[in-house]
Amino acid sequence: MHRYKAVVEYNGTDFEGWQSQPSGNTVQQIIEKSFLEIQLNKTKIFGSGRTDSGVHATGQVFHFDYEDKLDCKKILLGLNHFLKKKNISVLSLDFTNNNFDSRRDAKLRTYTYKILNRIASPVILENQVWHVIKNLDFKLMQKASQIFLGSHDFTTFRASSCEATSPIREIIYSELKKNNDQIIYIVKSRSFLQHQVRSMVGAIKFVGEKKWSLKDLDEALKSKNRNNCATPAPACGLYLENVEY
Repeated sequence: MHRYKAVVEYNGTDFEGWQSQPSGNTVQQIIEKSFLEIQLNKTKIFGSGRTDSGVHATGQVFHFDYEDKLDCKKILLGLNHFLKKKNISVLSLDFTNNNFDSRRDAKLRTYTYKILNRIASPVILENQVWHVIKNLDFKLMQKASQIFLGSHDFTTFRASSCEATSPIREIIYSELKKNNDQIIYIVKSRSFLQHQVRSMVGAIKFVGEKKWSLKDLDEALKSKNRNNCATPAPACGLYLENVEY
């Protein structure tokens, strides 16, 4: 048995997330079907993490096992031939150590979130950014992002359906950048809770539009109460950018 590692990007707009669902319309299932399309045996893939419905990825990683030694370049071309109309692209495919696990071995995950802060609705970037009309205070939002740095109990910022055994997560990087009328949030941690990043962005946006003060955000975090969370940001602006091992 041989193990392979792949990196994939996708537009998550029309998918019900990464992980297999009864509907069959998930990124994982579409990729698994593409293996059958190129005459390979049924193959199960294992992702570095689950992205929710509507969330995009530029650097999702998955691994899979196959009994035969594959021609990686040939398989890469074949998979992408069938995936190109599905808004999925496998960026790389390589042999890896048989002990490699795309999820458990991840040392750092990077997510980005994109806010388009202008009056005009997006056309080119539709379903790829969060369109916010009200003018946001970027400097205040940058200060808000720093509150999340370090190790915290993120109960306030995780979904009620989150199954993680511990709400403690360490944020090692939390910064905002401005690119014309786009505000881009970059956050890094070894792992995240369900809906954590979107909830954090929603809170930062509350500060940016002055619904919350910096003290309000700090108190919401310390309260460890989901009921005190700001309205989470929509999925469309979120990207799994990179996974490091």
